[in-house]
Amino acid sequence: MENLQPTTYNLQPSINCKGQLIDLSQPKVMGILNITPNSFYDGGKYKDEAQILNQVEKMLKDGATFIDVGAYSSKPNAEFVSEEQELNRLLPIIELLIEKFPTILLSVDTFRSQVAKIAVENGVTIVNDISAGMLDEKMIETVAKLQVPYIMMHMRGNPQNMQSLTNYEDIVKEMIYYFSERISVARSFGLNDIIIDPGFGFAKTLEQNYEVLQKLELFSILDLPLLAGISRKSMIYKTLENSAEEALNGTTVLNTIALQKGAKILRVHDVKEAVECVTLFNKLN
Repeated sequence: MENLQPTTYNLQPSINCKGQLIDLSQPKVMGILNITPNSFYDGGKYKDEAQILNQVEKMLKDGATFIDVGAYSSKPNAEFVSEEQELNRLLPIIELLIEKFPTILLSVDTFRSQVAKIAVENGVTIVNDISAGMLDEKMIETVAKLQVPYIMMHMRGNPQNMQSLTNYEDIVKEMIYYFSERISVARSFGLNDIIIDPGFGFAKTLEQNYEVLQKLELFSILDLPLLAGISRKSMIYKTLENSAEEALNGTTVLNTIALQKGAKILRVHDVKEAVECVTLFNKLN
């Protein structure tokens, strides 16, 4: 890694969410709303409109800047969901949230360009793609035309086979090359606002997840905001020998480390605790 030197953090301090500039010089929190029945932590937890509205209202009151809505579980070996089923899950929730919270900044967690397009046309402001356009060749071009911020994550393969694709010679170096290529494609289509997500838990072993976190500051060489999605993941509860339900304290510890190493967005299930991390981090700095 001697030829990879970190530069100053985040030379792109803001992103444009439909005309609203969001300053990322101070870290922000993205609250997770899974509307899938099989997500690894909160699958099936929010089953009706009242539960969904209560949860989102709580996240917003607790200080979330963004709410990330996902209708296709990307956990290892997740079941396939059709595009039609994904949209049928998403669109009523998007409509519900925008009606109740008109100023909400919604992100859609999808790797399908058509789902992204329809979601943005219905009020979503950010596209969050676990595959960085690798699972749908039209994704990056579509997001560029929509001119919304794009979160590109590192992953190999797909949710069904990614955990068998963990053979790296130098994982961080290979991830930086991956992002460099994906960023180049995005720029060629005129995509302006890009956020990178190292993809903790995606095509990575437990040890590799910690190596990526340990060297997270090296991703600042890409000069783009960094999102850390560590919340309640197996890299925490397998190390602590507990469960996702018991992994909040571990999440807080690793979120703090991620902030120290340059993360500008924390994507979390527990907004209040993450906002407290950011507040204390800002005080320290």
